[in-house]
Amino acid sequence: LIPLVVIVGAGAVGAVFYITRLATRNPDVSWNKKGNPEPWQEYKDKQYKFWSSKDLSTVPKPERPEF
Repeated sequence: LIPLVVIVGAGAVGAVFYITRLATRNPDVSWNKKGNPEPWQEYKDKQYKFWSSKDLSTVPKPERPEF
């Protein structure tokens, strides 16, 4: 019974960590609309995923207009 409690507890801690990380680090979530109405513009060239198969420092910047 103790291993079951430990495994379920570890899963709950992992779920809380993941949801907290999504709420604080994801550019799609904005807690302060007045301070920065378009926060996703800051993350164009930043790595914000846990893991990515691309190295963003070697990818050329796209030719597109900024709004």
